Amino acid sequence: MASTTPSIRQNNLLALSSQDRLCKAFGIKITTDVTIVSMAVTAGYDCLFIDLEHTTLSLRDASQLCITALASGITPFVRVPFQCGRGFVQRVLDMGAMGVVFPHIHGVEDAKAAVNSCKFPPQGSRSLTIGLPHFGLASVAPDVAMQELDATGSTVFIMIETQDALAAVDDIAALPGVEALLVGSNDLGQEMGCLGEWEGEVFMGALKRVGEACRRHGKVFAIAGLYHRPDVMEKVVNEMGARWVLGGLDAGLLAGAARQNCEGLMKLQR
Repeated sequence: MASTTPSIRQNNLLALSSQDRLCKAFGIKITTDVTIVSMAVTAGYDCLFIDLEHTTLSLRDASQLCITALASGITPFVRVPFQCGRGFVQRVLDMGAMGVVFPHIHGVEDAKAAVNSCKFPPQGSRSLTIGLPHFGLASVAPDVAMQELDATGSTVFIMIETQDALAAVDDIAALPGVEALLVGSNDLGQEMGCLGEWEGEVFMGALKRVGEACRRHGKVFAIAGLYHRPDVMEKVVNEMGARWVLGGLDAGLLAGAARQNCEGLMKLQR
């Protein structure tokens, strides 16, 4: 039989957004057991948001989650720590992440550095290795691997959670290699002095500005941190065009379900 070149695993965010459909993300912050990936798939999520910023998860933990996700048809994205360095980003991508989320961006130069660490020459400076999880650990011709990884296997999320980034949002959205702008609602609200005022003019105006920049430059508008406000998220999706939504983190979802269950148990005794 003739051999075929292995194809890179599908990037559900890019596939869904190309059809103007919503990509639903499940956040992992505390769970290291890969069973959580199957639970996310069964629940109907499209991708994982694996958090290495506000967490004690290790690179090994994240790698196992990413590899399991790739085999399960759910797309893994990893948020790296602030100023973690290009070498750390390289390891995150090589271990199986199909995209990297960069927090606390303060302007165009920060965003350019993020792209540089994720993309191969001439667009960036990422180095190439073989046997990547993105191709099922199969050997792939270098030119094919670099082309496919640049196109769909190294999605760059730039977090808009500082006033500096918001001020430069149009220039950031215009950068080649930036695929998504992700609003970190809590940090942005805190910086703008409107934390918790999600329906207020200041915060909604910021969201509208990000959405317009994404629409103007053909980038994905993403939103996180509003898990408890589906009414606000509904506006962001349907009126502002967000196509990636972080639905919640494992810690919060577990705590919420446990609280709801306990409240139900307390009602049993009359």
